[in-house]
Amino acid sequence: MRLFFALWPDDDITQQLFRLALRLNLERGSRRVDPKNYHVTLAFVGEIAAPRLAVLQQIGRSLRAPRFAFTCDSLEYWRKSQVMVAAAQVAPPAFHDFWIQLNDAIGLPRERLRAHVTLARKVAQPPVLQAMSPIDWRATNFSLIRSDTGGVESAYTVLDTWPLLDEIENP
Repeated sequence: MRLFFALWPDDDITQQLFRLALRLNLERGSRRVDPKNYHVTLAFVGEIAAPRLAVLQQIGRSLRAPRFAFTCDSLEYWRKSQVMVAAAQVAPPAFHDFWIQLNDAIGLPRERLRAHVTLARKVAQPPVLQAMSPIDWRATNFSLIRSDTGGVESAYTVLDTWPLLDEIENP
C-alpha cells in the first residue's frame, strides 16, 4: 500500500481552494484535482508492506506538536511536475518543527518543506498566473492517508487522524 502523512482541509478551506481552481484558465488536457483530494503532504512514505502500517500509526499517535496556522498565498506553476499549486511562501516555525519531527520519526530525509495544495495536474503550458486572495489554514490535526493510483485520478483514504495540541502559533 502507498501511504503519506498530510494535513486535510476543512470544508471552508476546501471551498476557497475549489473557487481558486475554477478561476484557472487551463489548456486542453490539463486536469483539475477533485476537491475531495486537496491536502498538504507532510511526509510521503511510499509503498509499504502491510505490517509497517502499525508502526506508522504508532508514530502518528506518539507525536506531540502544537496546532499552527499558515497561509496559502501564492499561485504557482511547477514546470517539472506540470502542476498548478496554491503554496505557502512561508512556513511558520511550529509548522517547520512539526514537519521535522514527523520526518525524523519516520526516518525520511529532511528535504525542503514547501507547503502547497495541488489544484491541477498535467498542465503542459503555464496559464497566466493570477493574484490570489490568501487562504488562512489552521492545522488542528494530521492524517495518515492511503493513495490508490489505479484509476484516472488517485483515490485517497484517510486511515487514521491525530490531533495537534491545543496551543496555537500564528504565522
